[in-house]
Amino acid sequence: MLLSMTTGLESVIQLITVLFIFVFVLAITWISTRYIAGIQKDKYKTGNMELIETLRISNNKYMQIVRVGSKYYCMAVCKDTVTMLGEVRKEDMVFSENNVNVNMDFHKILEKVKQKQLGNKTDTNEENRH
Repeated sequence: MLLSMTTGLESVIQLITVLFIFVFVLAITWISTRYIAGIQKDKYKTGNMELIETLRISNNKYMQIVRVGSKYYCMAVCKDTVTMLGEVRKEDMVFSENNVNVNMDFHKILEKVKQKQLGNKTDTNEENRH
């Protein structure tokens, strides 16, 4: 029974050790994720293919517009199949600035979300006042 009892100092040392190991594992995870993401980005950076837009139809079904070279195609993507629906002319498409830019950093995306949330809250507050 005496062997299983620990002093307060030993408990603090154990806590600090566990926290250090946790931070170390987080750092290794962050570094490896950044490294793998860099490899993936370089691997798919050919410039010949690009996913333009995705529309979710149901749980496992999507419609996607894909650019291959200089042509655009509409495709149906399901759980087990991919079906080309047809070619889409560039003149028929509307490109909006609301599309998420892959190169946008997290801080800019977070600021956009904050502005949207603050805008929604002020709209609701104004409606409650009237």
